[in-house]
Amino acid sequence: GGFNGFDRFAWQVEKFDVEMDAIVKLSYFSKDGEEGYPGNLKVTVTYKFTLDLELIIEYSITTDKKTVKNVTNHAYFNLSGNLKEDILNHLLLLNADKYTPVLPGLIPTGEIEAVNGTPMDFRNPTPIGERINQDDEQLKLGLGYDHNWVINNADGTLKYVGTLYEPISGRLMEIFTTEPGIQFYSGNFMDGSHSGHNGRVYKYRHAVCLETQHFPDSPNHQGFPSTILNPGDVYTSTTVYKFSIK
Repeated sequence: GGFNGFDRFAWQVEKFDVEMDAIVKLSYFSKDGEEGYPGNLKVTVTYKFTLDLELIIEYSITTDKKTVKNVTNHAYFNLSGNLKEDILNHLLLLNADKYTPVLPGLIPTGEIEAVNGTPMDFRNPTPIGERINQDDEQLKLGLGYDHNWVINNADGTLKYVGTLYEPISGRLMEIFTTEPGIQFYSGNFMDGSHSGHNGRVYKYRHAVCLETQHFPDSPNHQGFPSTILNPGDVYTSTTVYKFSIK
């Protein structure tokens, strides 16, 4: 089954607390054939916010027919705290030696390439804006960063992915995941036409997404980790965003 979040589908919501951790559990049943996908899917997503300032996202999916799945969270982050500043001064570190280059339309080519010597190298903390406007074909295709990075040593266990740091406020966000990839999107299509809480307008490059995932278009690329889910198997995934001050 396929689903696109909250705007088109009704999720069942359950809220509770465990040892002071705030928890929301969302459940959805995707019928066989929905959006063209085979299988009746039972999907749960649990959000936990802990006393250690960790936002933990846990997924669980089962199916009764062979199908494909690739789930993520498309939260936007601006650690300055006021949305008056863009995110170009945020320092980003990604524990990834490789990434998946794209074609026009941002569909991966199927290749896995080294970040070394390219604007995609975030193996050391680097301001997002430092190379974002370089004369680079991949950056032109994404109008900035909108690519999938290959997490080092991903094996299905919880791994450190990287860090987002805003030096003026000192806010630090560390990311951990069981997924093999992470999509870094630098807000290139934000144009001020949308607003959020208290009427704050979302301007160009005023937030980033760091979306843990399997690689995009995986069913069409044999060299990518598989997104196939078989009947009898349970797909589980965990991502942690941990917040602190440095």
